[in-house]
Amino acid sequence: MRNSLFVVLLVLLAFQAGASERKFDFADLPEGQTPPGFRSTVSGKGKPGDWKIVLEVVPPLLAPFSSNALVVTRRPVLGQLARDRTDDHFPLLILDDEAFGDFTLTARFKIVEGAAEQMAGVAFRIQDEKNYCYVRASALGNTFYFFKFVNGELIGPIGSKAEIAKGAWHEMSVECAGNKVTCSLDGKVIIPGLQQDTFPKGKIGFWTKSDSVSYFADAKITYTPLEAPAQSIVRDMVKKYPRLLGLKIYVAGGEKGAPRLIASRDDREIGQAGGKSEEAVIQDGSIYYGKDKGAVSVIMPLRDRNGDSIAAARVVMKPFAGQTEQNALARALPIVQEMQARVQNREDLVQ
Repeated sequence: MRNSLFVVLLVLLAFQAGASERKFDFADLPEGQTPPGFRSTVSGKGKPGDWKIVLEVVPPLLAPFSSNALVVTRRPVLGQLARDRTDDHFPLLILDDEAFGDFTLTARFKIVEGAAEQMAGVAFRIQDEKNYCYVRASALGNTFYFFKFVNGELIGPIGSKAEIAKGAWHEMSVECAGNKVTCSLDGKVIIPGLQQDTFPKGKIGFWTKSDSVSYFADAKITYTPLEAPAQSIVRDMVKKYPRLLGLKIYVAGGEKGAPRLIASRDDREIGQAGGKSEEAVIQDGSIYYGKDKGAVSVIMPLRDRNGDSIAAARVVMKPFAGQTEQNALARALPIVQEMQARVQNREDLVQ
């Protein structure tokens, strides 16, 4: 019995060690701003939604210790404010910087207004505006349903009736484990173990329909990080060239952002910001050489099929007597060329 418990504990610890969490509580954002890192778009007809931070009274996540304690606070939440009454109109706000495989996504929501529809939902496994899954709650219909778009065709619903009060805060969650999807409303499983084989991974986002005005708060995702294809390239190169001190791949970090490390010999470094040297290599395709105590570094561009620089590869090597910039470049070049042979576009490096 003790051995069985020990094995279970090891499995739980291994999962926790490999899991990551991102929170989207919007508490630090000013009123009227669209959250950075998200992209507003639309499925179907009409214009993208109007996603802005609004101030709203939100009950605390945890019950107060005393009946005299303050039970509600007014704070920033995410709102979809557009009132386009087009029926085939699905505003989306997509988190654009990462794709997810196995995850649990939770979000609190409040359906505020809507003449044609009163809905709020979360989208996941997003490939593009015509290919994704979503689960949504309807206050008009009192339903909690799963749907998916495949090449623009709507498939569903799967779910059931559920009491969903307009003007009240609720919580929905989606758990994706392999090809199984489980959806819950206010802590109760409504859609258990649905098999979904169409999209094995994808982005996440917030969703509404037609003229629904809905608010979202306290969203978070707990997930097992996907390995970027670039990490597989680095691992293969390090195996072939074991004497390398380091090998890293950086990509541009978004609008005016520092380059982002997506692959490294030391995977604990992944996610760190790059510097001006990596930024220059990505922007103009230049080559950098640097020498530190006990190491020399060469940074070269990785290019897409059109010849445009899309990433920076940093090769770190041990110097030798008489080390020069020229022979450092000569040592790094075949390594970068082998990496380049596996890269045709940015998607060959990132998920």
